[in-house]
Amino acid sequence: MIDVLFSHIQEKVSLTDHDREVIQTFFEAKRLRKRQYLLQAGNICKHLAFVAKGLLRTYNVDEKGDEHMSIFGWEGWWLSDFNSFLTGEPALFNIDAIEESELLLISRNDYDALTVAAPIMDRYFRILYQNSLVTKERRLMSSITHSAEEKYVLLMASNPEIIKRIPQNLIASYLGIAPETLSRIKKNLASKK
Repeated sequence: MIDVLFSHIQEKVSLTDHDREVIQTFFEAKRLRKRQYLLQAGNICKHLAFVAKGLLRTYNVDEKGDEHMSIFGWEGWWLSDFNSFLTGEPALFNIDAIEESELLLISRNDYDALTVAAPIMDRYFRILYQNSLVTKERRLMSSITHSAEEKYVLLMASNPEIIKRIPQNLIASYLGIAPETLSRIKKNLASKK
């Protein structure tokens, strides 16, 4: 699992052999079964999770019991309720496994210690946070400016393989549309081909 993490880090920054030795001491491995929670809303988020294998989702549930997808995380993604992780406040989001998954977890104290022990990780995480901010801004703009069909087409174009792994009702929730609307969109797109 640690090799997947090192590969992901190497895409952003260069690691020395010493960095690798130091980094691996800060993570613990965790496996999740399908539908098993990593975090439940209301609990304190104690870990930042790197997905080495599998697929997870981050979502919240409104007062009517409807789920609202926030993020899907697959191999190479980091997941957490960042506000809870950073502040110690109760989590607003649930995180659970869509597929059997293998994760590497790091606690808040170890996260802080890691960025001191291996300063290159501070740069790595800064790059990730910048990319995350850009992605969230684009998603916000898309939700405001694009039709449901356009949002689906954009999602298909940006994540063609991962879209095959996610159940349609979860894709609909992520796009902020009803499952029936997604079915109509898919049927409409198929008829245009």
